[in-house]
Amino acid sequence: MSEFDHQVFLSTLTEHPGVYVFSDSKGGILYVGKAHNLKKRVQSYFRTSGQTMKTRLMVSKIAGVEIHLTRSDSEAILLENNLIKSRRPRFNISLRDDKSFPYIRLASGHEFPRFLFYRGSRSGADKYYGPYPNAGAVREMLGHLHKIFRLRQCNDVFFRNRSRPCLQYQIRRCSAPCVGKISQADYVDDLRQAKAMLSGKNDLLLEELTGKMESASQRLDFETAAVYRDRIAMLRRIQEKQYVASDSVDVDVVAVVVESAMVCFGVVSIRQGRNLGTRFNVQTNPLDFSSSRLLEAFLPQNYLDRPVPPEILLSERVENRRSLEQTFALQRKAGVRIKHRCRARRTRWIESARVNTADHLRRFLNEREQIDTQFAALCETLDLEDVPERIECFDISHTRGERTVASCVVFDRAGAVKGDYRRFNIAGIDPGDDYAAMKQVLERRYTHVLENDGKMPDLVIIDGGKGQLGMAETVLEALQISDAVTLMGISKGPGRRAGEEKLHLSGRKSPLIPGRTSPALHLIQRIRDEAHRFAITGHRQRRQKARTTSPLERIEGIGDKRRRRLLHHFGGLRGIRRAGIEDLAAVPGISRALAGRIYGSFHRD
Repeated sequence: MSEFDHQVFLSTLTEHPGVYVFSDSKGGILYVGKAHNLKKRVQSYFRTSGQTMKTRLMVSKIAGVEIHLTRSDSEAILLENNLIKSRRPRFNISLRDDKSFPYIRLASGHEFPRFLFYRGSRSGADKYYGPYPNAGAVREMLGHLHKIFRLRQCNDVFFRNRSRPCLQYQIRRCSAPCVGKISQADYVDDLRQAKAMLSGKNDLLLEELTGKMESASQRLDFETAAVYRDRIAMLRRIQEKQYVASDSVDVDVVAVVVESAMVCFGVVSIRQGRNLGTRFNVQTNPLDFSSSRLLEAFLPQNYLDRPVPPEILLSERVENRRSLEQTFALQRKAGVRIKHRCRARRTRWIESARVNTADHLRRFLNEREQIDTQFAALCETLDLEDVPERIECFDISHTRGERTVASCVVFDRAGAVKGDYRRFNIAGIDPGDDYAAMKQVLERRYTHVLENDGKMPDLVIIDGGKGQLGMAETVLEALQISDAVTLMGISKGPGRRAGEEKLHLSGRKSPLIPGRTSPALHLIQRIRDEAHRFAITGHRQRRQKARTTSPLERIEGIGDKRRRRLLHHFGGLRGIRRAGIEDLAAVPGISRALAGRIYGSFHRD
């Protein structure tokens, strides 16, 4: 392939708007950018002075340039965003978190609807509130709704099979509509008030609740008045915590901070005058761009194909503000204003966003420095030739052998690599046989890695002692990768006390005991605990999925009404199991033939 001659290429380049794509000699994409004037922008990369070292490195690798002409700057912004997301260029900033924004969803189709966490496309008859900047903000708001309005939280299967109120009713987080502790009309009224709160109509809601409290007091119904009083007090506390504006404004405040070759973007979401929280994104600064240019690249990736507020406040000035406003307005189908210079409280919002973003980046850099220290200490403690770049840890979780799940978590020098985490449903083994479970997960994991040319770890950690380690050695030897991977088991110390763990290394007779102050042990504990969390979460999900179906649902002829009658009559499934055919047939709507089927389903053995 002939060497790329940038002077010849630039002489043929147009001055129209468009997108340019730099590629290397192997066809890999180096960088994707947009420009109002393609010739001027591309020409700027080949100047002999004023370039950063990283930019010079990228330019030295350019073997070809692909040009896409567009009719407008807005079209160029859209095309650039699509190419960055599809091709993942090496030198572009790229938002790796592709998860959509979370919402609060009001599930319809039930006489007692409930609110729940939701992430995904919005369709159907359900109503959605949001978007929220992160999952924590959604869960916090759901907690407020349950505490103030006592709406149900359980799924429909759990709701249908209740014969007595659950713990949520006892701690005053649910009004127990499942067993008739509240009428449908009263529940719908509480639901209406919750929707008013989510819609930002707190002032009208407080006025309504105050009137109801006074009316109840005049009727001498002091118990009901106290309920409204407590509801008003909780709403006011939430207002004091969340509200940043008296008017119902919808604004995003976007800040950018650059430090130590890293960049952090912070997006504060203000909806209906309430601060819903901040969404942070930290990544490298591939070409040492300025804060302004980084922000210009970030905005399309953050907002295209996602909800855009009517107003966006920026911590830095961007050159293509007008083009971005036009592009976002087309998506929103309404006007969008992007501001940098503001007055009064909006200036304070921007400064607050900048301070919080800088603090988040500082803590990120401190944690990364701490992890580097821990990796170096691990190398010294285990007497490794090189500091490990990739660590994988395995754990097994089950309840008395039921629904066994194995986890694999991955850490590198930057911390947890959650995109590489994996869970394995274990089958075909004797219940409770952890050795067989570990053998199966290691075989499945590394057979897949070998067959697909995946990344091989430098260190594999097994949550277990010598027995688990021996099983792992057998698997890695059979796969012929034992020489390429360092294998280690970690077992609890005396009394299972943290800090006294023993490290069992493959090929070493006596275990290592680093001690509770060892940075290496702190890293191992963190990885081991993450593997345990990931395994037990998967096990609980699998177990819950298996148990959410009532045995009564599998019996032909049993619908919702008959199931409810049976549960109320016998006080639950335990009472139904103990009942005879005659007892079952005594329940209204249950024939003797159906009673026989019910009895048989519980006494097949």
